[in-house]
Amino acid sequence: MAASSSVAKSSTPGSTDIAWSTFWGLAAAALVLLGIYFGSRGLRDFDPALVSYAGATVFSAFGLGYRYAMWLRRPPTRMYWRRGWQLFLKPRDLPRNLARFIGLIVSTFVAQRFIERRSRLRWAAHFCISWGCILAALVTFPLSFGWIRFETAPNTQQLYQAFVFNIHILTFHLGTWYAELLFDILDVAAVMVLAGIFFSLWRRARDRGALAVQQFSADLLPLALLFLICITGLALTVSTHLLRGYHYDFLSETHAVVVIFTLLYLPFGKFFHIFQRPAQLSIHYYRETGAAGPQALCVRCRQPFASAMHVSDLKQVQQQLQIRYQMQDGAHYQDVCPACRRKQLALTQDALWQAARAHGDLSHG
Repeated sequence: MAASSSVAKSSTPGSTDIAWSTFWGLAAAALVLLGIYFGSRGLRDFDPALVSYAGATVFSAFGLGYRYAMWLRRPPTRMYWRRGWQLFLKPRDLPRNLARFIGLIVSTFVAQRFIERRSRLRWAAHFCISWGCILAALVTFPLSFGWIRFETAPNTQQLYQAFVFNIHILTFHLGTWYAELLFDILDVAAVMVLAGIFFSLWRRARDRGALAVQQFSADLLPLALLFLICITGLALTVSTHLLRGYHYDFLSETHAVVVIFTLLYLPFGKFFHIFQRPAQLSIHYYRETGAAGPQALCVRCRQPFASAMHVSDLKQVQQQLQIRYQMQDGAHYQDVCPACRRKQLALTQDALWQAARAHGDLSHG
């Protein structure tokens, strides 16, 4: 039952992949530009001083759209992406899938239980960093794009009005705790992120496994960028409230440079997994559907080892990648369970060793 394999050489993305990904990158950038224009009432609520932030965001949107589309062009990703949507939108299971989706959002996105199962310290770091960044993004981008603006009330300077897309949603008194919380909400986000960075570095300093595999560009650079954003942002608040604006211009320019660099880095570094993670929610549907459906039986031991749907999809992906694992009896190597594969490998190695030994004995004789 030995398997013969042939694997096609990996190639760079083709012109079709590049053109398709460029189209989606430009579409994402155009969507951001349209959102800025119409959300700010034809740029009437857009602050020209924030044009650098907007430009970096547009470039980041292009990079994210391009890389995401290129990621989906990979045969394995494309296969499971389509299969996930097919399973989710199946009319008979759609109500149950929607209920399951809400549960997954709460457990995976809100509470992030998938991290807690690995380590509580890792979960604390991930939770603080992710929700601190989400809170900051929900405030920073709408303000930078002109979607949210604050104005003093027409009749008194003690009242502030908040508008979202030119719709008045809130009026509050200055000097109240509520007003201070609104004005300093980015400082709250910065403290959350700094706490997460501390937890992350503490874990990495004590975990020999993490120390052995961590890389500066993939693991430490994102933390360094977040740290600089938070520190310079908090320094602006300190300069405003405690130092009478001392070095405010320098701090604001430094903060802007770090934020813009982070936005430009967003599509190309570890931060990209933020946008990949939601697509992986379909894995839960895939596994549940596969477990409830027919199971694949090993051609060697006749025991179930995986869902028939999963094995069939693997064969299709390997065919698209021009990877051929055909058995001598016409069966496919994916029809063999992992335990039997290990046994086959051991038997093959033993046969080769016996052949080499016999050849050595004959040569010696």
